[in-house]
Amino acid sequence: MKRLTCFLIWFFVSEALGFEIPTNDLPEFAEYGDLVELTPRKFQFVPENRRYQEDVDQVTLHSYKVRSTITSRTANTVIQTKVVNNSPQPQNVVFDVQIPKGAFISNFSMTVDGTTFTSSIKEKSVGRALYSQARAKGKTAGLVRSRALDMEDFKTEVNILPGAKVQFELHYQEVKWRKLGSYEHRLHLQPGRLAKHLEVDVWIIEPQGLRFVHVPDTFDGHFDGVPVISKGPQKAHVSFKPTVAQQRKCSNCLETAVDGELVVLYDVNREEKAGELEVFNGYFVHFFAPDNMDPIPKNILFVIDVSGSMWGIKMKQTVEAMKTILDDLRTEDQFSVVDFNHNVRTWRNDLVSATTTQVADAKKYIEKIQPSGGTNINEALLRAIFILNEANNLGLLDPNSVSLIILVSDGDPTVGELKLSKIQKNVKQNIQDNISLFSLGIGFDVDYDFLKRLSNENRGIAHRIYGNQDTSSQLKKFYNQVSTPLLRNIQFNYPHTSVTDVTQNSFPNYFGGSEIVVAGKFHPEKLEQLQGIITVTSANTELVLETLAEMDDLEDFLSKDKHADPDFTKKLWAYLTINQLLAERSLAPTAAAKRKITKTILQMSLDHHIVTPLTSMVIENEAGDERMLADSPPQDHSCCSGALYYGSKVAPGSIPSWVNPSPTPMIPLPVKGAQVLESTPPPHVMRVENDPHFIIYLPKSQENICFNIDSEPGKILSLVSDPESGILVNGQLIGAKKTKNEKLSTYFGKLGFYFQSEDMKIEISTETITLSWGSRASTLSWADTARVINQRVLVSVKKEKTVTVTLDKKMSFSVLLHRVWKKHPINVDFLGIYIPPTNKFSPNVHGLIGQFMNEPKIHIFNERLGKDLKKPEASMEVKGHKLIVTRGLQKDYRTDIVFGTDVPCWFVHDSGKGFIDGHYKDYFVPQLYSFLKRA
Repeated sequence: MKRLTCFLIWFFVSEALGFEIPTNDLPEFAEYGDLVELTPRKFQFVPENRRYQEDVDQVTLHSYKVRSTITSRTANTVIQTKVVNNSPQPQNVVFDVQIPKGAFISNFSMTVDGTTFTSSIKEKSVGRALYSQARAKGKTAGLVRSRALDMEDFKTEVNILPGAKVQFELHYQEVKWRKLGSYEHRLHLQPGRLAKHLEVDVWIIEPQGLRFVHVPDTFDGHFDGVPVISKGPQKAHVSFKPTVAQQRKCSNCLETAVDGELVVLYDVNREEKAGELEVFNGYFVHFFAPDNMDPIPKNILFVIDVSGSMWGIKMKQTVEAMKTILDDLRTEDQFSVVDFNHNVRTWRNDLVSATTTQVADAKKYIEKIQPSGGTNINEALLRAIFILNEANNLGLLDPNSVSLIILVSDGDPTVGELKLSKIQKNVKQNIQDNISLFSLGIGFDVDYDFLKRLSNENRGIAHRIYGNQDTSSQLKKFYNQVSTPLLRNIQFNYPHTSVTDVTQNSFPNYFGGSEIVVAGKFHPEKLEQLQGIITVTSANTELVLETLAEMDDLEDFLSKDKHADPDFTKKLWAYLTINQLLAERSLAPTAAAKRKITKTILQMSLDHHIVTPLTSMVIENEAGDERMLADSPPQDHSCCSGALYYGSKVAPGSIPSWVNPSPTPMIPLPVKGAQVLESTPPPHVMRVENDPHFIIYLPKSQENICFNIDSEPGKILSLVSDPESGILVNGQLIGAKKTKNEKLSTYFGKLGFYFQSEDMKIEISTETITLSWGSRASTLSWADTARVINQRVLVSVKKEKTVTVTLDKKMSFSVLLHRVWKKHPINVDFLGIYIPPTNKFSPNVHGLIGQFMNEPKIHIFNERLGKDLKKPEASMEVKGHKLIVTRGLQKDYRTDIVFGTDVPCWFVHDSGKGFIDGHYKDYFVPQLYSFLKRA
């Protein structure tokens, strides 16, 4: 796509944003005469110290609107925005919408300066073939995965001429699941700037009757009185329509305060029958969610990964979450803890009752865990299964109890059995039918597909937490969802009727505060009533619940409300069935079975006009000579910040040649890919590589001096600390998966850069590159090639190779990524850093590298044979010390990332003692962005 003129405008609309509806089509609230306005709710939002937007109006956000209608838990959401290019130059406009994971996109259209593009759903290969025949000019579209825990992205990008208008409209549908006693509808509002018309409407129609509707405070009181809730017996309306003045963060701000989630919580009336049967147009939906029943006793094995990759915040949050979870256990529950790295340990070899004493002892045990070593998932799971199986065989388990294994891990197996299919087979062969296995994957490296297969095969579910999210709260939320079973067995029966294609949502047991949903077709379609019978077993009781649904009742009710969706039963059935078939497809025992399931999914996707993993959305103009394709790549770690930003062109010569500059224009966050030119790196730099090996080049002496730092995982070292210039570079150590020759190697797994005058922080890990200034932030993956500029700071990312940070064209830092085989038993991915010597720091710059920007005088003499005849020794005088140094070779990986180039240097022993100021422990800092405090 062409980058035109000196400015690029990026317009991001995130997570179910706004849409435009003609005024005469908007519902008038007055027609809901039976609704009563409730007290408006406040919103809660963590305030950000965001800078004011530039006083530039190159692109006007004319309208930003969202409408959701929820009919019997089936939600249809329409998102529409209108944008006008007021600039004298062509501009890029990006419509980036985050929708809930599991939602199905059903339609998309856009109008670009009078030309309308509409969509159709095709089998994936057909869609790609059509796209290749007539690719749209200056336009792209796609479905990508988001880092957000429960969201996915739909993105389209167009280049529009001066004065042109563009309108986007997206439709998607989802089913609301009852969790912890309520239904939750979330709309993320992030226009990025003030919108002339910002309107959100949520309509709820529940024939079962509404028990409550609640909008929690999610904007810190800024919109107090703006959201309006109106509720009747079976209908409700939530309206959120702030004026331009109300959108402003302050009275004279150009920046919008609309930056967060609008959340609507509600529940339906259940009375004593606990079930609701709804029938319409040949489809039925049966809801079942009993309340006020005693929980079943549970037997839980917590299986916790404590390998080296869990070091730091992930382990700390896991420990805190586990302590809270243990406090939630009931005295009739039994539990134990298995923790594993390359070895497997158990807190107790048998299940114990969750008494106050035992819980306290387990918490003490967890608090003492120190992550290290590799990952032996196979043995850990088999140990947990053995404990539960043995307890069951010995008759130690309450016959009315349920047994659960909860696995928490952040990586693939690296020790013991490494073949994933073999681990699945081992678990399947050993686990008893009364045990459910739940998996929680943490971070970007975990093989989530493996965890899903592992759980789905064994009556459980899997969940994922990305590395940039709060592990503690997400672990507790996951536990609450899976650990409160109320019912052991549920059976549905529909007598006197031919019922076909019945689908049930895939929870193996009924979980407290949740709901079982069954949908199907029935014949003949013209019946006076449908009877549904539910047989359930709770802790000590078997219940038989009968529900009757009159055929005409629902039709009469829906016909009286223009917002109600008359096809909700059909959509809900299709949603459940496709999701169930997708799960069955991943577990298909033979290729023939998989092909049969695939064929059914594909046909249903086409029949119901929805995007699934087997279909693509083709977006084309009326003439058919311009097409876009919305398709799902295997993985996309990029994340968009959802706002309007501006960028100016930067000449290729504005940064040093060794930075590998890109010829494309510079843009601020969010970023786009750019081809990177190859260039020759400078011959002399200061660098840190491997374990970690420091190589300090001294220009005046023309010598390389080397030393190692032998520390421990989790420690943060000050590399460059210059408070006067407001610049720091720190590095955090990670450990190998296990020791080798009784030594645990450490490497830099994370680097932090801070430029105080720009208020800019850059965090580079082996997984992601995160850039932030003020409240603006963007996260890239190493799979990206991109360039980002903010004032004096330029960041250039070269896919899977380097990140280069340049300040004022004069000061540069280059970070190299070292990838290792994921299943290597010892090694881990790590980072190297290269810094050319410069006099641009202040005279008081310090740190393990920074102190040598002011080059010390050295004198090397008396070269001689060393104890190792291949490594000569010499004496070196430096900083008043006389040291014995050894000649050796270290590696420079800038031109050869695999084997490196040998760099001869004089090696200073004992962690650089005598060459660096003080002791290496003096360079520890508490946080990634802490300046070094010198005595």
